[in-house]
This record gives sequence, structure tokens and C-alpha cells, in this order.
Amino acid sequence: MTAVQIIPLVILVVMFVVATKWPLNIGVMGLVASFGVGYFLLGMTDKEILAEFPASIVLTIIGVTYFFSMAQRNGTIDIIVQSCVRLVRGKTMLLPWVFFLIAATLTSLGTFSPAAVALLAPAALGFAYESRIHPVLMGAFIINGAHAGGFSPLSVAGVLVHDVALKNGFPISQGALFTASFALNLILSALTIAVFALLGRLRDGENGQHADLDTTRTARPHGQQILTLTLIAAILVCTLGFHLPIGFVALSAGLLLALVNIREHQTFIGGISWSTVLLVAGMITYVSLLQHVGVIDTLAKQALALGAPLLVALVLCYVIGVSSAFASSTALLTAFIPVAGPLLATSSLSASGAVAALAIAATVVDVSPFSTDGALVVANASESDRHRVYRQLMIYAGGVVLVGPALAWALLVPTGIM
Repeated sequence: MTAVQIIPLVILVVMFVVATKWPLNIGVMGLVASFGVGYFLLGMTDKEILAEFPASIVLTIIGVTYFFSMAQRNGTIDIIVQSCVRLVRGKTMLLPWVFFLIAATLTSLGTFSPAAVALLAPAALGFAYESRIHPVLMGAFIINGAHAGGFSPLSVAGVLVHDVALKNGFPISQGALFTASFALNLILSALTIAVFALLGRLRDGENGQHADLDTTRTARPHGQQILTLTLIAAILVCTLGFHLPIGFVALSAGLLLALVNIREHQTFIGGISWSTVLLVAGMITYVSLLQHVGVIDTLAKQALALGAPLLVALVLCYVIGVSSAFASSTALLTAFIPVAGPLLATSSLSASGAVAALAIAATVVDVSPFSTDGALVVANASESDRHRVYRQLMIYAGGVVLVGPALAWALLVPTGIM
């Protein structure tokens, strides 16, 4: 690797060390580093530095947290939470699995995974705090569920992977890709439950003590709560039925809700998770510079130079997994599937298995707080708890980055099961 590639990587490591040791927003550091590296090292203009600024992701976070902060304040989220509790008759530890299945259903029907997480996170995190389920555990189940259904033949990601693979001369089975993704995310969720249980973290709160929720409480919506529930239904229809961008839709719904409560409008604006906006915007902008200078391509080429097909496939799974924890999974899939072409052409590896392993490795790591899905979980944590959730989600994501790509590779590539 050249000095131009090594220096930005070293800066990225330093940012992580600083953000871990001190409560500084790594997104702010990412924006500053983007300016320093882009302007002084690469000679880029400000427009070139910000070319990959994630405007749509930022808008999604602003819109969703704006609207649902109102829903939280007027008690609507509490009503949704209590309804979910009654459905499982007080067996609160079943709720993560319920949200897993709901998220999987949404994405398998065509909902983009960040949209599904955005729709479910407010209610799910509200329930987690209400029942003292660890918020990171609940967030992980929503994200895993979203990716479990995320490669169905109807989904954006499923169609994308199939089309890119077909274009590069190695068609794959869409049904097998969907089944593999669902199975891997189901296994990962079960492992997550096991790890949290071993660490004594299934329940959150003082001394880990918890009494099951009182499911006899009844709360009927009234006034603003009825309007809020109607707007939530409208958001679902607009995003799932008409595929409208959830950021704009949520902002529009929030504006309507604010018009009936003008006096508290400034409070609602304060409910937007600006720290999460900075986090995502800064990191994605900086990682885009790493891609611009060819760091990802260089790592991929070095992996192909290893020679042994099984080892190369494992390395590629880790490269795409680590990269995807900080960048767009979709963008990386379009870049890495063609890279795998020479490997598949010169070996006996199953094309479906190798591509599925890459696709799953790229998405299971989206629990990272630097990805859209992970950032939405952080954004919907309570304000006083947001920094703790961010730190613990980053630790959890580190574990997934270590285990996820290896698990996908081990089950799909050497076995030839696909």
C-alpha cells in the first residue's frame, strides 16, 4: 500500500482510540479528518470532499427521530409498547423474536432494511426500556431480522446481488440466497441471546433485577395519540406501499403533528438525534475518501494474490465485512461481487455459496453504530443512555465483525451447500 493509502488508515485507527477513551463524537473527528486528508493530502476541493456526504441517510435519521420524539412525548409509543406486551402475555423475552420476525417480514416484502429498522426501532427500544431488556440486544434483533429477509427475490438487495452476479457471468439462486441469509441471521440472533445470557446482560437495570410487566394495564389512545397512530399508519402505507423515502415522509408527518402543538415545537426539534447525524455523516464521508484513494481495491487485490481459493474467499468476506461496518453495504456489494469473478472462474468454489457469503458478511455487520441501521438504534435510545448504547453497540459490532464473516464463509463456501 502507498503512503497516501496508509496515512488515512492510521488516522482512522487514531480516531477510534480517541473516541473510545474520551466521550468525543467520532463523526466530528471524521469530518475534520476528511478536510485534512482531502484538502492537504489529496488536493481535493470542498465539493469533492463532500461528494459522498450521505444526505439521504442524514435525512432519514432527522425525519424519523423528529417524528418519533413527538410520539414518545405524547405517550403514543407507550401505548404501542403495552400492546406488544399484551400480545406475548407478559413473556417479555419473546418480544425480541417478535420484532425479529416483523422486521424480516417487512424486508422480505421489499422494504429497504434501514426503512424497516427506522419504523420498528422507536417502539422496540421503548419496550426495551419499559421491560428492562438490554437495548443493544433489542436493537441487534431488529437489525438481524431486517437482514434475515433482506435478500428475498422481492427485496432491493436481493435483486441487486442477483443482477450484479448475472452481469458478471455467474448466476446465483435467489431462493438459496434468501434462505441462507435468513438462516445465518437466525443463528446469529440465537448466539446473541446466548452471549448476553452468559454475561448476565439479558436484563438491563439495577442489579439486573426485573419483574415482568403488568399486562393488565390498559391505555386507550386519545387526542394527539390518535392522530399520531394515524400518521404512523400513513408512514407505513407511504413507505411500504408507494416506496416513498421515509425521511421526507416522517418529516411531513412530524410537521402535521407539530401544527397541533405549536407551543412545544422547539422541544420536538430538540428530539432530533443530532449527535447521531454527525456520527454517520462524518464517518461515511471519511470512509468514502478511503475508497477514493483505493484502499478497498488494494485490499481486495492483495487478497486475490494469496492464491488458495478457500482462503481468498475468507479474506474477501472479512474485507467486505470490516469495510461495510463503516460504509454502504449496497455500494460495497456492487464493488466486491465483480472482484470475486476471477476467483470463481479459476476455482471449483460454488458461485452461489461464495456470493451469498459475501452478501451476508457485508450486511450482518450493519449493527455497527456507524451504519444506518446501527445509527438508528443509537438515535432511538433515551438521551441519557445514548452514549452507553453507542459504546456497547460498538463492542457488540466488533464481535459480529469477528464472527459474522467467518460464520457465513464456514457454512456456505467450504460446504458447497448452495
